Amino acid sequence: MTFTAQQIADFLKGEIIGNPAVEVDNFAKIEEGKPRTIAFLSNPKYTHYIYETKADIVLVNHDFIAEKAISATLIKVPDAYAALASLLDMVNSITPPKTGIEEMSFVSPTAKLGDNVYIGAFAYIGAKVQVGENVKIYPQAYIGDNVKIGNNVIIYAGVKIYHGCEIGDNCILHSGAVIGADGFGFSKQEGTYHKIQQMGNVVLENDVEVGANTTIDRAVMGSTIIRRGVKLDNLIQVAHNCEIGENTVMAAQVGIAGSAKIGESCVFGGQVGIGGHITIGSRTQIGAQSGIISNTPEDSELMGSPAYPIKNYFKSSIIIPKLPDLYRQINALEREINELKKQLSQG
Repeated sequence: MTFTAQQIADFLKGEIIGNPAVEVDNFAKIEEGKPRTIAFLSNPKYTHYIYETKADIVLVNHDFIAEKAISATLIKVPDAYAALASLLDMVNSITPPKTGIEEMSFVSPTAKLGDNVYIGAFAYIGAKVQVGENVKIYPQAYIGDNVKIGNNVIIYAGVKIYHGCEIGDNCILHSGAVIGADGFGFSKQEGTYHKIQQMGNVVLENDVEVGANTTIDRAVMGSTIIRRGVKLDNLIQVAHNCEIGENTVMAAQVGIAGSAKIGESCVFGGQVGIGGHITIGSRTQIGAQSGIISNTPEDSELMGSPAYPIKNYFKSSIIIPKLPDLYRQINALEREINELKKQLSQG
């Protein structure tokens, strides 16, 4: 699909610097730009690429000022990254959507499907499932009995949604995600672990995105709840009876133990570990590979394992490489002090 710089600028309400008639038909990173592609510049550390990129169009922020000649046509917008997202959404929206039920899929006679639904081959739709409008269920997905799925949901190939779970509107579940598997619940009796039946479900509210191979366990009783607007990366584990607050985002390999409560608008880096039965305050930011073992107040910035305030963490990180030298100095001072004590006792 081909667009001119003028068409793109009109859509984004941007200002053109260069040739408005230049055409593009693909996207590229600015450092990998090729002819007939559009790139963007939002991070200042990539600025040097704009003078050498082969992309024909580059989206830039309004405050960008060129220091030398640029071959690409520029489109100035308030926020280049947000403009790129809008452009990608527009291109995606005009791609013909899949519809209909493909052969070799199974849909229970008691399931209710909304309008404009797509169900791919080898997908399974269980008894009394409710599917909203404009839902896409790709091949080999499994939708268990009594599942409720809202409108405009995308369920990619290989997703498994266990019985009784609820998926809100505009959610996206990527391949391999498992929603509603049993929580890790066992009781130890006479040296043997006995399974505790997990009788609850998982509820995803509207606008949630779940990454590939992420798992969200069903509750023992009640619900494991992922609130509106949460974005989970790939390979995340959310244990039973957890609650994640609105608009919280988590990078890959985060692990959350059972019954943890995460506030709204939190940001977790990769491989963060959250202990069970604790509360993380809203707007908390946690650096990668940190471990949280106790409640945290709102607006915390934490890093380390166990985690502590990020300013102290960075101060400590400067000292840690010096510890071997400090250890040797302390040992030397200790020897000198002992020698002085010996001399004083003899004197």
